[in-house]
Amino acid sequence: MTKEGNLACNSLKLHCLACGCEQTEFWAEGQDREYKTIDDTFTFYHCLECDALFIHPVPRERLLEIYPSNYYSFTPTKKSLVHQVKNWLDGKIYRKIFKNLTGNNLKVLDVGGGEGWELTLIKEIDERVTFTQVVDIDTGAAELARKNGHQYFCGRIEDFGTADKFDLILLLNLIEHVENPYEVLKKIYNLLSQQGVILVKTPNYESWDAKIFRHLNWGGYHCPRHWVLFTKNSFEQVAERAGLKIQQAIYTQGAPFWASSVLFWLERHSLVSITREKPVVYHPLFLPLSAIFAVIDFVRGLFSKTSQMFFILERN
Repeated sequence: MTKEGNLACNSLKLHCLACGCEQTEFWAEGQDREYKTIDDTFTFYHCLECDALFIHPVPRERLLEIYPSNYYSFTPTKKSLVHQVKNWLDGKIYRKIFKNLTGNNLKVLDVGGGEGWELTLIKEIDERVTFTQVVDIDTGAAELARKNGHQYFCGRIEDFGTADKFDLILLLNLIEHVENPYEVLKKIYNLLSQQGVILVKTPNYESWDAKIFRHLNWGGYHCPRHWVLFTKNSFEQVAERAGLKIQQAIYTQGAPFWASSVLFWLERHSLVSITREKPVVYHPLFLPLSAIFAVIDFVRGLFSKTSQMFFILERN
């Protein structure tokens, strides 16, 4: 970007959602190509201080528009092969975490957990988990979550109140959806038991697909639902400010981002159709493309950074 462009950007008094810094530069533009909920164009800016990306404007007042009823996490989970592979990979991480947790009455919280299928998987993995709690904004998931044996709070994690302390807290594909990641992580810090850990999963924009599709509506933007995007370094900074440290960082496959990006490119060239009624995740090519790119990511993940990151956090 030119010097004049940087000055113009900074004159808008934008501030990074991750650290509050006003030293920013233009990164890319994006639209809702996945669900076609709104026609607006959004801009992603790069923070020169902490290296995070953030969206502008923040559609904080338009949540009911940008999260439609057919949003993927609001719909019943299908037991596809891709889903089974995901469960197997997640299970490996959960088993490793529970090896280091003591006690016979463990409590687990899933923020953004919907109907609670991750918590159900966890209960199957370790019988010591006796209390599970979901916090989510999806009103339609409450009944099913409770039927699955989980407590349910409908609302933001910032508004969740409890005397319980949790041994494991899940923030899976959640932190990038919030306007103030520091505030969320600080709230989570206060909900941890003394031995408790947090499992975070979030996109990494420092990856091949993010670079290839940077100006082609990269799937990882999930525009306009992803408000803050990190690298390992930028996430570590906000976590440390909240009193947390990274116990372990793991790069994992980002096949859905590849698949979405390719489908957007095909749509741009009038080779496929994506509609509000049949968004990208329900396109017949989405799962086959995801399977192909998952294999590619597993291979390249041995020597390069992929577009999804897991962090295991503990108190600093």
